[in-house]
Amino acid sequence: MTNRQRLLGILLAAVGLLVLPILLQGFGSAWVRIADMALLFVLLSLGLNIVVGYAGLLDLGFVAFFAVGAYMFGLLASPHLSDNFPAFAAFFPNGVHMPLWLVIPMAAALAGIFGILLGAPTLKLRGDYLAIVTLGFGEIIRVFMNNLDHPVNITNGPKGISQIDPIHFFGFSLGQRWDFFGYTVTPVIMYYYLFLVLVVVSVVICHRLELSRIGRAWMAIREDETAAKAMGINTRNLKLMAFAMGATFGGVSGAMFAAFQGFISPESFSLMESVMIVAMVVLGGIGYLPGVVLGAVLLASLPEMLRYVAGPLQAMTDGRLDSSILRQLLIALAMIIIMLLRPRGLWPSPEHGKSRKEQNSKNKVSGQEKAA
Repeated sequence: MTNRQRLLGILLAAVGLLVLPILLQGFGSAWVRIADMALLFVLLSLGLNIVVGYAGLLDLGFVAFFAVGAYMFGLLASPHLSDNFPAFAAFFPNGVHMPLWLVIPMAAALAGIFGILLGAPTLKLRGDYLAIVTLGFGEIIRVFMNNLDHPVNITNGPKGISQIDPIHFFGFSLGQRWDFFGYTVTPVIMYYYLFLVLVVVSVVICHRLELSRIGRAWMAIREDETAAKAMGINTRNLKLMAFAMGATFGGVSGAMFAAFQGFISPESFSLMESVMIVAMVVLGGIGYLPGVVLGAVLLASLPEMLRYVAGPLQAMTDGRLDSSILRQLLIALAMIIIMLLRPRGLWPSPEHGKSRKEQNSKNKVSGQEKAA
């Protein structure tokens, strides 16, 4: 593919992404909302890809950083703290209503700190043991959020936090309708464009990281940590950096999720969410940005689209099958079929396939030379 063809493809994709919410709005706001959630999961998958795809550290508790970012924004952008802490209400009688340029750095910084806290005790763990520890970390965060309502009500427990402000900047709120040139733009469309900008910036950051010395060091650790350490790579600091960098994406995504939903509760950050994010990375093509984006979009939108398939199937069985269970069954079946047909992912990295073909050709040539 020439540079001109590649540029044309990028321009067509950009136009398609810009027009997509307007087209989906014709079928109802629910479809635009599905696209919004798909972009949020793309952001999460890009963060997890840094940890799992680049550095080779299996993290099953990534949803914890998602929860940290969401609760940080929920606490600072709702009347919860003012209602429960008089001292806080004295300093901020009208509540804290953070603008966008404060939300993103704060969510990224707080989640990055939690990423370092997770990575520091697990530096010597690998494989299954690391997965178990990170899984426990994710569950600990969820349990904390579920129980920090007594004796001091910090997170409001299982009842969650409501009345969360929408994102706003320069007096422009994304939580209300706006008219542009006679066309009414709904909040879900404006959130779509905000999430799209964040995803594009994140893709650029991840691509630059992949090509940098840090990215190459991560990949060396992924392939063989002992050999990387023998070559002088500081594996401790780089693994901590991978956890922190990946966590920042989760924190930003969580803050956007809280503003978009207007309500958060511990049930939104269960183990199943972590498993789904890992599945998005593996299903699309681990370590390869286009594959990760494709896997996230498919797995985020597939459950919602299967609602329209599970309903008629439930009607055919006279209601004997629960639609939600049937929908999960269809999702699992689709994932099994995809992994059987494409074991390396839907869009794997071309370098791996290329190197394998070259290796096979070299082995074939050497075998022929030996036979001769």
